[in-house]
Amino acid sequence: MEGLDVGLKAVGAGLAMIGALGPGIGIGLLVNGALLAIGRNPDAANNIQTNMILGIVFTEAVAIYCLVVALIILFVLN
Repeated sequence: MEGLDVGLKAVGAGLAMIGALGPGIGIGLLVNGALLAIGRNPDAANNIQTNMILGIVFTEAVAIYCLVVALIILFVLN
């Protein structure tokens, strides 16, 4: 029965990391939009870049939460 518990924990941790797909796609779209905007208006590059970095930070937080949940599943739950 011990092997089943370990296997189910691994499956649960893998499913928890599916939530990291959204931030990955979101960051790609965000950077794409920022690069297009900078290409159209190079004078606004500083403002666009600042907002892009803030968006990346907030989006990446969701992926970090997914990682924390996956690690809790693997190492804390009995």
